[in-house]
Amino acid sequence: MEHKKERLITPVLGWFMFAMVLANISAEMSFLLFALYLADLGADVQQIGLVFSIVGVVSLVLQVFGGWVSDSIGRLKAVAIGSVGGVVGVFAVALAPSWQWFVLAMILSQFPRALIGPSFGAFIAENSKEENRGKVYGITDMIFTICGIVGPALGGLLSDQFGFSLVFWAAAVLYSMAAVVRIWMARTMKSAKVEQQKALTLHSFKLSIRTLVTMILGGGIITWIFITDGVRDAVYSLSRNLETLYLEQIIGLDTTQIGLLFSAFSIAMLATPLVAGRLGDKYGERLPISLGFLMIFGAYGLFLSSSSYMPFVLVWVIYGLGVGLLSPAYSSLISKVVPHDRLGTFNGVFYGAIGLLALPAPYLGSLMWDGISPKAPFFAAAAVSLLTIIPIWLKFKLPRGGEMETPSAVVDPMV
Repeated sequence: MEHKKERLITPVLGWFMFAMVLANISAEMSFLLFALYLADLGADVQQIGLVFSIVGVVSLVLQVFGGWVSDSIGRLKAVAIGSVGGVVGVFAVALAPSWQWFVLAMILSQFPRALIGPSFGAFIAENSKEENRGKVYGITDMIFTICGIVGPALGGLLSDQFGFSLVFWAAAVLYSMAAVVRIWMARTMKSAKVEQQKALTLHSFKLSIRTLVTMILGGGIITWIFITDGVRDAVYSLSRNLETLYLEQIIGLDTTQIGLLFSAFSIAMLATPLVAGRLGDKYGERLPISLGFLMIFGAYGLFLSSSSYMPFVLVWVIYGLGVGLLSPAYSSLISKVVPHDRLGTFNGVFYGAIGLLALPAPYLGSLMWDGISPKAPFFAAAAVSLLTIIPIWLKFKLPRGGEMETPSAVVDPMV
């Protein structure tokens, strides 16, 4: 009997990724410029850091509810509803007349992220098999990387030639196209694994939160993912939103050059997600995750010693290779230790809690910039990248047999 090779990317997953590419090209075009635009509107470095901290507060609160809604009404419906809010958000960004109004527009844009973000990894997990899930996450990460190649370069070029306003209007149009595709999918398609829909009640919300807390405090892999990812994200947030300011104000690059750097990062990312998926499926996720952090440490080291454009291109290439190893491995590992019917809630609450740890980081990073040195936030990120490898190698080990059973005290969790 002839054995047909099974498709890793199903039609519904293909359409899902197509809409994600459109929406995230829109996001990458504009988000890269937010800090520069705030400065252009008159905000200083500390105000910019405070803005991103405030937006982080809104994001972490909303993600908790967004993941629960995703688990309850289904991934495609949650994404469609979030996309409608996203259209409002992107047009609010394009119309903002001052940096104070721009902050309100950024806050508004967090509503769709809260519904769509937690649904992304959960939808992929539901439409893939455990034995090749690492490969599927690798492929979807490679597709997703297209956004990071096209978006920053296009956003930087358009802002140089025509100003920030045109970039935000172009991003609004692209996002609206993605929203149309998502609404069509919600009306006509179903996930491969459809869970019974649950009522949006206070009791079910409390149960989901209690389940996740039990898992986080259980001392297992989820606990260590939370500790390492929380500390890492908090320290990276010291510098993440200051990168474009550093490149422009300290190094002297223009927005076209900065956009091309971020595109180089995404092109480099294309080389490693599939490798990460295969390594994770064969040897365990801790190997690609550890290698990823080692490469990120090397990128930060080169960043801190560079002063001209070409070395920064190499920095972003190495950084892209490292991040490309991390993303599918983390996603695969989480999908194996969290019940699928709670993956939405897990992603919302888990990363919301991590966001809580990182909440003051953007503002603290701006204080380090002013009080110590513009390089200080980046030194901290480099050190944590190296130190994180130790607990990851020791603790990120699944028991033989693959997916872990849910603890008896736990019914189901999600971020």
